Amino acid sequence: MMDQATPLRSIVKKESGKIHKLSTYREDRSPAAINGPAVVAVTSGKGGVGKTNVVGNLAVAYQRMGKRILIFDADLGLANIDIIFGINPKYTIEDVVRGEKELSQIIVEGPEGVSIIPASSGVQELAHLSEGHKINLLNEFDMLNSRFDILLIDTSAGISSNVIYFNLAAQDRIIVVTPEPTSITDAYALMKVMFNQHGTKNFSILMNMVKDEKEAKSVFKHLAMVAARFMASIAIDYVGFIPWDRHLLKAVSKREPVTCCYPEASSSQSFKVLAKFLLSRMNGKPNDGNIKFFWKRLINGAMD
Repeated sequence: MMDQATPLRSIVKKESGKIHKLSTYREDRSPAAINGPAVVAVTSGKGGVGKTNVVGNLAVAYQRMGKRILIFDADLGLANIDIIFGINPKYTIEDVVRGEKELSQIIVEGPEGVSIIPASSGVQELAHLSEGHKINLLNEFDMLNSRFDILLIDTSAGISSNVIYFNLAAQDRIIVVTPEPTSITDAYALMKVMFNQHGTKNFSILMNMVKDEKEAKSVFKHLAMVAARFMASIAIDYVGFIPWDRHLLKAVSKREPVTCCYPEASSSQSFKVLAKFLLSRMNGKPNDGNIKFFWKRLINGAMD
């Protein structure tokens, strides 16, 4: 098997790290149904790891489980969700910030009824709104709490201030990692910045584009051991893996989620397992934020 984590192995101890196993899915009520929508950021240390594909297909899987999903495309300037879902939004969050449209007017519907807030660079203007405009905008977002169960944030890649702030504002964060050494080291860098500069201790790791579960857990183990060695109180959870699948490439060329056009593909089945596990993990977990709280964090200083 190809050496997937060479840059890390020189500082990794040989003892085995504890690998978190997928728990059994339970058809319980999620905290989203009780305390408002859960806010989850899907992020990565580098681009090209399939992060937007994860967001789009996870959203479809959730929707099929009866959850009402809202995606916020925060991958500023790239609009990859548009490509994955085959949509061409006429308006974005920038039109809301300028006061030209209401939030409900820019939300578009994707496959399976998934809702999307198109972003654009207008998000950067949120920190410069008047107090009155902030209140109006927050009230609009507050109205979404009763409409959705989960808000998925598709962040940009890297460690820019925008990426960090979206991750800090979210209730939970999933870092997408591939077996490529650069993906592994960049994921470590992202966690290090958030841990050292902002005190963030909890991270979830999703392995993508792996050959099988064995490779996924092997790469995760080395990443977790390095992180634990240099950030003693950090907590990293393994939430699953998505195998490399040629059907994913075909789906992208069709501008459709693989879960829609190739539902029996190995990657589609893995997204289904991932959605069930993540939902089971939400059950009984205190929800420390909702959509309005998420946006309040961003508007009141996070983007400064």
